[in-house]
Amino acid sequence: MGVVVQKYGGTSVADPEKIRAVAERVVSTRKAGSDVVVVVSAMGATTDDLLDLAHQVAAQPSPREMDMLLTAGERISIALLCMALIDLGYEAVSFTGSQAGIVTDTIHGKARILEVKGSRIRAALAEGKIVAVAGFQGVSTSSDITTLGRGGSDTSAVAVAASLEADVCEIYTDVDGVYTADPRSVPSARKLDAITYEEMLELSASGAKVLQVRSVEYARNHGVPIHVRSSFTQAPGTWVVEEAELMEQAIISGVAHDASEAKMTIKAVPDHPGVAARIFTALAGEAINVDMIVQNVSSHGHTDVSFTLPRGDLPTAQPVIESPCAELGAEGFDTEHDIAKVSLVGAGMKTHPGVAAQMFTALARAGVNIEMISTSTIRVSCVIKETDLDRALVAVHDSFRLGEAAPS
Repeated sequence: MGVVVQKYGGTSVADPEKIRAVAERVVSTRKAGSDVVVVVSAMGATTDDLLDLAHQVAAQPSPREMDMLLTAGERISIALLCMALIDLGYEAVSFTGSQAGIVTDTIHGKARILEVKGSRIRAALAEGKIVAVAGFQGVSTSSDITTLGRGGSDTSAVAVAASLEADVCEIYTDVDGVYTADPRSVPSARKLDAITYEEMLELSASGAKVLQVRSVEYARNHGVPIHVRSSFTQAPGTWVVEEAELMEQAIISGVAHDASEAKMTIKAVPDHPGVAARIFTALAGEAINVDMIVQNVSSHGHTDVSFTLPRGDLPTAQPVIESPCAELGAEGFDTEHDIAKVSLVGAGMKTHPGVAAQMFTALARAGVNIEMISTSTIRVSCVIKETDLDRALVAVHDSFRLGEAAPS
């Protein structure tokens, strides 16, 4: 028998009725002839509720104890799901991340998976059982419970699928696939039948919430096909696969946005070797992920350095930056909270010139000013004012006619 790994998000297991519906779906997959491993998130808003509890008892909760607390949500889900499966007449067993052999590094709150041993999962499958694994969590190399960050259950599922050499990793969510833009912001957005790992990686990194970026990276590195589907219908969703597996490749696949970042600008930094290294080494030491970086042209031996980072990391970043600013003799720094990022993604732009120009023209016609620009071979990203975000999304989406049906 082949192995199918299925992941269900919090909205899919939000109440007892939905958990039983998930159990029935899992059973139908098993009846179709596959061994099934199910990775589940915490029920509904459980994680948010636990976060609120933590902040009610402590101003700055211990990261280690926060991980211990938050992993309780997934343990509830896997136990209830297995009860439902057993009630349907199927043998099932639940494993926490540590029991499943998901080994991570030692960074609490956003740990990275180092390996999945999976011996207990394989043994249970060999005994004919359906296996439920708690997503979002693992055990560190120092034997502490860790969590993988928001969306970490996606990464758990892909990592388990890679370890088991599964036929597919199905990601079930409250949307029925990957769209050309967020349908809540762009009503004309269209569902894609397939997308490459590279495009999905860029979309996820640029703010698309369908898949966690690390899950896509893990899938690409281990060749795990992902099928993004709705928990509430039987309709096919969007396949995330190697570029070579696609018959045709559109120039542009979609537009993503991210309104959760902030911009920090360090003013009048001395323009000499080692300055950038000093600044960004300090940030890396606090596990702060910097996204876009722009250094202005030097004037009189000094320059400004601007970069974006997660808005939630600003309280940590500000004191970290104060020391190198003082040491380097910079004039100081300022921050902007009201920014957003709009990104255009498509593997076809590698061989089609003029994509960036068309995007900039669309933004200009919509009266949207661009503050920063970053590009890769398949992505163009612009930082704009958050108040311009909805207008920018529609303008870029319409300019590339992404709402039109793909040619058959």
